[in-house]
Amino acid sequence: MLFYPAVMMLLLLLMFSNCSRKDNNYVFFYPSETTVKDVEGNVYHTVYIKGQTWMIENLRTTRYATGETIPRIQDAGHWRTLNTGACCNYNNDTLKASVYGRLYNWFAISKGKLCPNNWHVPYDYEWQKLTDTLGGRAVAGGLLKEAGSGHWQNNTGATDPYGFKALPGGYRDPGGSFAEITLHGYWWSGTQYLENFAWSRILNSDNTSIDQTDMTKEAGFSVRCIRDY
Repeated sequence: MLFYPAVMMLLLLLMFSNCSRKDNNYVFFYPSETTVKDVEGNVYHTVYIKGQTWMIENLRTTRYATGETIPRIQDAGHWRTLNTGACCNYNNDTLKASVYGRLYNWFAISKGKLCPNNWHVPYDYEWQKLTDTLGGRAVAGGLLKEAGSGHWQNNTGATDPYGFKALPGGYRDPGGSFAEITLHGYWWSGTQYLENFAWSRILNSDNTSIDQTDMTKEAGFSVRCIRDY
């Protein structure tokens, strides 16, 4: 009986030790009640996924955090000549922007003031961290896509257990044409690749992958913001 407290203490330590090691196999996440407003007053919900806090919605501001207006370019001929920041609505449709957010060229990203204060456009390594956390390229897309057929066509393997709610906002090509809404989602990173390209991520309606690709800076992609740390 004299050894009973010591034995119990040892058992408790072993139990907690095992729990700690076991917990490392899980992805810790929680949907946050905290919301974030951009400079225009648009409201975004947030989710924490193992060390990263992301906005759930795509960005839809038409002003930088400084208050400066981001030119909203409708004409395809004008869009293709730009080497400065710009945004647009998919197919110049305001209703599309209210659901899928706006599309931005990378020159708007590189200005560094696109997201609200204390938030930024995720760098490529931050997208990669999220991908690795969720099990790698082949499966992470299914865990990030909004589930169901409300916005995605076919939507193979979408489960969205963390509430990331990635949407297929399509893109605007460097020539100014729009394509692939409801089929693919394209998101910029804040990381340049070579002189005229930047890294981005793509989610697909027909599989569970998340793909990394380089894209010319004139293209128009969606933006998700991540909180500074």
